[in-house]
Amino acid sequence: MVKPAAVDYSVYLVTDSTPAILGDRDLCDVVEASLRGGVTIVQYRDKHGERDTVVQTARKLHEITRRHGVPLLINDRVDVAVEVGCEGVHIGQDDIEYSKAREMLGEGKIIGVSAGSIDEALRACAAGADYLGIGTVFATATKKDTKSIIGPQGVSTILSALAANGHGGIPTVCIGGVNASNTRQVMAQSVSPHKTLDGVAVVSAIVAAQDPAAAARDLLGKVVAAKVPDVVQAVARKGPLSHNMTNLVVQNFAANVALSIGASPIMSNYAEEAADLAKLGGALVINMGTVTPEGLKNYVQAFQAYNAAGRPVVFDPVGAGATAVRRSAVKTLLSAGKFTVIKGNEGELQTLHGVSVTQHGVDSASTLTLPQKAQLARSLSRVHGAVVLLTGAVDVLSDGRRTLRVDNGHELLGMITGTGCTLGTTVSAAVAAYPGDKLVAAAAATAMFGVAAEMAAVRTEVRGPGTFVPAFLDELYAIRKATAAGDMRWLTMVKVQVMDVAEQE
Repeated sequence: MVKPAAVDYSVYLVTDSTPAILGDRDLCDVVEASLRGGVTIVQYRDKHGERDTVVQTARKLHEITRRHGVPLLINDRVDVAVEVGCEGVHIGQDDIEYSKAREMLGEGKIIGVSAGSIDEALRACAAGADYLGIGTVFATATKKDTKSIIGPQGVSTILSALAANGHGGIPTVCIGGVNASNTRQVMAQSVSPHKTLDGVAVVSAIVAAQDPAAAARDLLGKVVAAKVPDVVQAVARKGPLSHNMTNLVVQNFAANVALSIGASPIMSNYAEEAADLAKLGGALVINMGTVTPEGLKNYVQAFQAYNAAGRPVVFDPVGAGATAVRRSAVKTLLSAGKFTVIKGNEGELQTLHGVSVTQHGVDSASTLTLPQKAQLARSLSRVHGAVVLLTGAVDVLSDGRRTLRVDNGHELLGMITGTGCTLGTTVSAAVAAYPGDKLVAAAAATAMFGVAAEMAAVRTEVRGPGTFVPAFLDELYAIRKATAAGDMRWLTMVKVQVMDVAEQE
């Protein structure tokens, strides 16, 4: 069973079986394709179909969603959800009461509630709703009984009220006329000072799409991009500890990067401190830049201390394929615990995947195509249960199900020692401050890092690597300050897309 707290609401598909929307296609095929594209939760809506037919379709849909690890909810018809054994239901204001739905479903099942006003939202939260569907945002042909159109500003008002009344933690999606052309705009305009949307709920944007998988990928990419400022703000607001176990060459640079984004750096290679530091709510970065027997022992001890405390650990297997010593160290670390993020270049990650790669120092020549890199990142993620970040001209990230590409950055980053290491520092702060979706956190950190480099490179005083470094730090700081002030113009530079990674046996 999918626990309510673990649900990803980024792209919430609400089905529609009417010929005007679905056409002559099979609903199960459309849902299957949408899940391949990146849909994160499915609501089966058929209020007026014959019960036996609805149950039969719901069973088929549940088989599909379970294969993809995504929850299936039934709209209104709680008895169907009980019979099928799916993950929960969604109820509207005119549907069955929450208390009765909970009595029928039992604990541990998801119950979402529609809310079109502050009063409806607060009452749903007080009753115990697991999430809210807020809207209708815009007029839509797929839902005729809309009481009112609230627009993005209405969504923002409801989000503000939720935060003000102690319900800031409840997940929220908006619904009604949301599509690929307005998703980023809707999410940005719906932001309140203390709460943001967790995702968008769509119907025809996917169900009526000629290619549901491509439509889902497009929507997911836009939702991830829209969440980038949430991650930036979370780091600045929480100031998480970034405990770096790294080499002397990059310690000063990494500390300055952490401070620029609002994190709190500590550079400590002494593992006896790790148990205490792990209690401070931050993350650990193990950067294998310098490998010694004593250093490896410290890495393992610190790694296990952070695992024991349930805190994130970022692993940077620097030069993993360069020497037998490093290959052995990688095996030792991978068997010592669970990493949250594994970050490396192509050669380093191929070494982790068991491919024999000759590295000259820490550098790696690229021999893989972009689709091959995506396959490598996803495969490693599934093997190690970590978000994998494969760095390069295009950065590729995967959590084993969703695979993203980030096209931000500048060639000057490759001309300075330690930029890869400091990206690990940035990612560590992000996953510590934004634990709900570590793939989004890592992608946001990667995009912010790349945009700052692009902005620094075009400054008039930058003539090369030496003048680039202080400008880069300034731009990281400027992004943080602008985001806190509500100035999101830099977001137009963010280039995040969902990749189509073909399944391979």
